Parts: sequence; structure tokens; C-alpha cells
Amino acid sequence: MPADILQETGLGQGAEKVRIRAAQHAPDADRDRALHPEVVEAVLHAGFARHFVAAQLGGTEGSFTELAGAVIAIGEECPATAWTASLAANSARLAAHLPAEGQRVVWAEGPDALIAAGLIPSGRATPTEGGWLVSGRWNYVSSVEFADWTLLCAAVPAPGAPPQLRFLALPRGACRTLPTWDAIGMTATGSHTVVADEVFVPGHLSFERAELLTGRNTSSQADVHRVPFAAVAGLTFVAPAVGAALGALRAAGTTLTGNRRTPDREAALTRAAALIDAARHLVEQNARTIDERDFTPRTLARSERNAASAAELAADAVWALIRTSGTSGLSTGHPLQRFWRDVVTATSHKALQFETSAGRSYAAALLGPQDATD
Repeated sequence: MPADILQETGLGQGAEKVRIRAAQHAPDADRDRALHPEVVEAVLHAGFARHFVAAQLGGTEGSFTELAGAVIAIGEECPATAWTASLAANSARLAAHLPAEGQRVVWAEGPDALIAAGLIPSGRATPTEGGWLVSGRWNYVSSVEFADWTLLCAAVPAPGAPPQLRFLALPRGACRTLPTWDAIGMTATGSHTVVADEVFVPGHLSFERAELLTGRNTSSQADVHRVPFAAVAGLTFVAPAVGAALGALRAAGTTLTGNRRTPDREAALTRAAALIDAARHLVEQNARTIDERDFTPRTLARSERNAASAAELAADAVWALIRTSGTSGLSTGHPLQRFWRDVVTATSHKALQFETSAGRSYAAALLGPQDATD
């Protein structure tokens, strides 16, 4: 995305600086399986962590359209940096569901605290005096090595009833990190495993997961803090992938020179560009829908469908670019193979699969509920 487009957003100037710094370090980050500290600092300085933090705590309370555009732009240079920026913003939005006292604790040092989130309820929270004792193991917690706080989902046992699910905020040092992230793509996201062993979490650093799912928020009336999870979950993960696909398109173009620039290859490049543009438009529609607060059952289902569709389009486009570029694009020193690995890895996220996100919800919205007699 050109710099002049970025300037139209609140994150614009900072995002452009992140793009430049991320591009400088992208090959090393991929090789070293970690973002350079200067890149993380740039993400925070640009305002991603504070983007959804309450204004009264120094945050921006920004828009989803702003965020999606900035994330896509960064993803064109370094998808792992874009992933980190996207999750830094959205994890803070989750933490805005904490009680007011808890929010003051989390952002006591300022609105740029980096929060890493474990969304899958992989642990347990046992009630105790004044709060909870938390234990468990959470996989794929991106950016945890840099995080000031970790927001983890855990189950509260309830004899004879389904467990209640809660999010709990743990400060840096309260849990262990195991370096388990070994995927071939998005290598620098640091999506490692977090382990907690009977960690005490006071009550004001916890909230019910149901609030997040429904968009209800008993602690904030800000629009950005009252968004149903289905509207935003896929957007968080697909925007970096679309940015990566744009980077792949640019990288593939560099392989088509001289006698390799044939009508067939140019046509393949054009088709891939169309697929990526379609994916980007779906992402933009999702962001715009949230900002307009259009949360009918049908639009929520459409948002899930759009995210899954955008992921498929981006992946299909990059596969086509790989086939068009041939072995030259698969050289270990060529950026195309890095973007290809990143897109494949990012779009494998559970939130971007039709079977686990959009399939049933959109079919029900389109066709009505299935007849129990069918």
C-alpha cells in the first residue's frame, strides 16, 4: 500500500516507519525466528498496542479500518511484523474487558503495554480468596517473549455443569515460556507455549469469556470495546496474510524478466493480482462493517465468510505465483519463498477455516436453520 494511502489513517506515519524498519530486518527475522527488538519497538512507537486502549488511559480508541490498512501495508514487507502489530492491537482490545481497576493495573506504565493472548481455554482457574489460581499450558501465544502481560483463557470447574470460561491477565514473569514455535512460515512471530503453575490472579484481572463473544462490556461503553468476537476474530489474522500476498506479488514480478516474461506468465500474474485485490476488499468490508457497528446475525456470518474467503484467495494467489515463478522464486535468498511460507502458515489458522468458522454460520444465515427432521 503506497505511503500516501497510509497517511490517511491515524496509524499512517508510524506504520510507514514500521514498514521501513521491518523490511530491513525481514530476512534476518525469518532466519533467526524472532523479530529484531528495533522492529518491536517500532510497532509500539507507531501506536499499535495503544490503538484500542481506552482514551482515559492514554489510548487511541481507533478504528478497525485504520488498523487493517496499516497491518496490510506492513505485511507487504514483513508478514511476521504485521502479525505482531495486529495482535498487539487486538489483544489490548480484549483486555479492555477487564474491570476498571484491572485496566488501571495493566496500563499503569502507559498505554503501550504489549499484551499476548492465549485464546484457547487450555488451562484451569480455581476460585480462591480474592481471585483465582491459574494452571495450564497454552500453545501458540504470539509475541509472548516481548509481552508485558499475558491474557489467558481458562476453565473454571463447575461440578455437574459445563465449566465457565474466563480470561485472566498475568504479568511478565508470572508464567514460563517454552520455545516450541517451529512452523516453517511466520517464523518470527514467536508463537510459543506458555505454562502457568498455580499462579494467583486477583479478581480485578479477570473477566468472563462470554462478554467477549457477545460484545457486551460491563467496564467500557466505547464502541471499539463492544464488538462481538465473530465480527473481528478472522480479521485479526487475515489482514497480515493479505499483506503477505501483496509482497509475494511484488516479489514474483521480479522473476519475470527477459525471456521469462511470456504472455502466459503475465496472464498468471494478472490473475493472482485480481485474487489478492478481491481478498483485500473482503478484509476492508469486514473492517468497515465493524466501524459502522452492523452486527446483525447475517453480517456477523458474512464477516466470518469474508475472512475465510480472503484467506483462500490469498493462498490461491500465492500458489499461482510460485508456479509462475518456478525454481527461481524458490531460492532460499528470494523473498517470494518467504512470503509463500508465511501465507500458507497464516491462512492455516483455525479462525480462517470454513469448516471451523464460516461454514455453518453463513449457511444458516443464508438458508435458515436446518430442519431437525432432515
